[in-house]
Amino acid sequence: MRSLTVVGFCLLIVAPLVGQETNQTKAAKYCRFQHGDHVAYGLIEGDRVRQLDGDLFGSPKQTQTTFPLKDVKLLVPCEPKNVFAMAGNYQSHLGGSNITTTVTSVTKLTTDQKTGKTTSSSDTKVDSEAPGSIPTKFQNVQPFLKPVSCLVPNGANIVLPKDAGRVDYEAEMVIVIGKTAKKVSREKAKDHIFGVTIGNDVSARVWQKADVQWWRAKGSDTFGPVGPYIVTGLNCDDLRLQLRQNGQTKQDERTSKLIHDCSAMVSGISQVCTLQPGDMIFTGTSGVTQAISIGDEIEIELEGVGILTNKVVAE
Repeated sequence: MRSLTVVGFCLLIVAPLVGQETNQTKAAKYCRFQHGDHVAYGLIEGDRVRQLDGDLFGSPKQTQTTFPLKDVKLLVPCEPKNVFAMAGNYQSHLGGSNITTTVTSVTKLTTDQKTGKTTSSSDTKVDSEAPGSIPTKFQNVQPFLKPVSCLVPNGANIVLPKDAGRVDYEAEMVIVIGKTAKKVSREKAKDHIFGVTIGNDVSARVWQKADVQWWRAKGSDTFGPVGPYIVTGLNCDDLRLQLRQNGQTKQDERTSKLIHDCSAMVSGISQVCTLQPGDMIFTGTSGVTQAISIGDEIEIELEGVGILTNKVVAE
């Protein structure tokens, strides 16, 4: 007999109940889970999960099938087609209170084809950023792409590649798109946000500096922990985001400190790339990040959402 795989969404009501609207959207927690051989999406009712039938980003319906929450395995909370991530979206991550000076030197070499003699000339440019100012290039939304294959759920391991060198944590709020967004205005951008979840933009710093692109530094397998829930109805522009490494708090900042808020990110990206339901936007990390090591436990807590927990292991 062939087994049947059931697909649906998992939802934890926070308030008000499903069917009652807030000024943003229905306030609820969603997850995607596995029970035995079945992968499903459903509604959390106390300590049980009620399976939902239909698309999370459409109008899912409740079924009569339920499971104990303790008996299910939480998966990546949705299946995005694209995963974007923001570079430099907190002043504290850009050295907010420091004077930043950039010195750029360009040397021009000229070779005389007749004599073979080479002469050189140099041009040096010095730019300084005042304390608290935003560098010019970060005054615009600066996203990059993470491969979907890097995503892993709550409880999964972060695997350190053998030759990666230093690898850092990056605690981030993650926007989940609810409906197609193409060239949307800033004013209408939030109409396209379904909710938010938690992410860790794990980053191999040596590769990040050495490579032309960040494809492996930010996109290696397991470098995108995300979950455990997607939560709707929150003010995503003012939530407390914390990271603990082995129980010690290492990052703690509110999303109100983002340089580009949620509306600006969604609108900015949609001018170039069409955002699809389920797509994710990692919104950037705060402060100074530190290296993770084999055996570490990383917990990221986002106000109103929950805690994303992952352990670090060797390849």
